Amino acid sequence: MAIAKGTFEVKVEPLSPNDESHGVTFGHMSLAKEWEGDFTGTSTGEMLTASTSVDGKMSAGYVAIERVRGTLSGREGSFVFQHTATMDRGAQELVIRVVPDTGTEGLAGISGALTIEIVDGKHFYTFDYRLPARP
Repeated sequence: MAIAKGTFEVKVEPLSPNDESHGVTFGHMSLAKEWEGDFTGTSTGEMLTASTSVDGKMSAGYVAIERVRGTLSGREGSFVFQHTATMDRGAQELVIRVVPDTGTEGLAGISGALTIEIVDGKHFYTFDYRLPARP
């Protein structure tokens, strides 16, 4: 596996008004990211969320699909990330993986997983990935 590291900026916009019922808030948002570092490019996607608060602590879940386009290891192309996340009264678990067989052009055959760390409002990524050897 190879490792790519860097930062990204994200814009999240609501696609529909939040639906609040029975103490749970449901949301539907668009994502737009600018990636810098070992991977450079852009991405867009959609996210569905559900959240609530218990004793002042946030619990939530979200799923998202994100199309990523850019350059990695000198190879250009696109692929898709699938996000699955939960927060249990503030404790987070986040899994972001490349959807198999979504790589195109120079990134065809890519696989891997991404981790995100947010420090002082800035988003940092570590992408553990594998690309097939060039023909």
